Amino acid sequence: MARGSFPILFITATNIGDAVLSSGLIKRLSDEIPNARFTIVAGPAAAPLFTFTPNLDELIVFAKQRDGSHWFDLWRKVRKRRWGLVVDLRGSAIANLVSTKRRAIYRKPRGGEPVHKVIEAARVLKIEDEPAAPYIYVPPEVEAYASDLTAGEGPILAIAPAATWVGKTWPLERFSRVAIRLLGAEGPMRHGRLMVLGGPKERKLATQLKDVVPKARFIDLAGQVDLVTAFACLKRARLFIGSDSGTMHLAAAADAPTLGLFGPSDERHYAPWGPLTRVVRGGRSFEEIRAVDPDLGQAVCHMMDLSVERVYEAARTLLAETEPAAKAAQ
Repeated sequence: MARGSFPILFITATNIGDAVLSSGLIKRLSDEIPNARFTIVAGPAAAPLFTFTPNLDELIVFAKQRDGSHWFDLWRKVRKRRWGLVVDLRGSAIANLVSTKRRAIYRKPRGGEPVHKVIEAARVLKIEDEPAAPYIYVPPEVEAYASDLTAGEGPILAIAPAATWVGKTWPLERFSRVAIRLLGAEGPMRHGRLMVLGGPKERKLATQLKDVVPKARFIDLAGQVDLVTAFACLKRARLFIGSDSGTMHLAAAADAPTLGLFGPSDERHYAPWGPLTRVVRGGRSFEEIRAVDPDLGQAVCHMMDLSVERVYEAARTLLAETEPAAKAAQ
């Protein structure tokens, strides 16, 4: 560690979505503490998001163990260092078991109105009046690679059809129908391209969407690129459509106009963050869905009341509302 540096232990989320939503705190700390050095702790899925963080001393992949030994393993790795600041977004006991000048620990809200996760994260550093928008660091070589992957003519419609649970997954056939309408000869993105994103498990879903457009207009990234590259590619999208997922939050962080499809997710907590984002749901509110599935664990799709027409109209409206921003970025 460089002499005079300010070491920060930053413990973030296991899942990709929550890690993205709190990522702006790292940017804020880096901007305000010029000599900051980071040790970042993240779950296996989310850890790659932080690969290119400036002044990164170590990225610790934090894999949960059934016996809880992962916390002891983490403590052994970080206990010998004298920290300047420990930021713990998991609200664990770690911050109180290591030597540090200052602690910032997440506390679960009790009562009151639901608060967006970006605001919750900001409260940890007491910056909720000026919350830190999600931010992912991308090096020039990854930007160049993303430019190669997305090279071509026509606006890009990005779709992430998967979700972590069947209850949040909008039917693939409906994604296909919306894409056909948007990209067709009479659609608002006529002659555009389709980009499909997702993890390795979504490879099959991507192949089922390849016939929506001609081969030359199909960009298949599902299971093909890492998270930071996917994020850089999303910067080049004219519109993103997807269920509540980590990829949806990546799209919003990339400033792509983002339409989040919601059902058994509370948009007050998890709406895509930013001025170019919108949420669309079917006829039922989150509370109405939870009334029939209190634990949100039933193996049933709660998205069937969200129609193709409603999503298409919401997408068309978002395209129109973001047209000035799109032209300015060209």
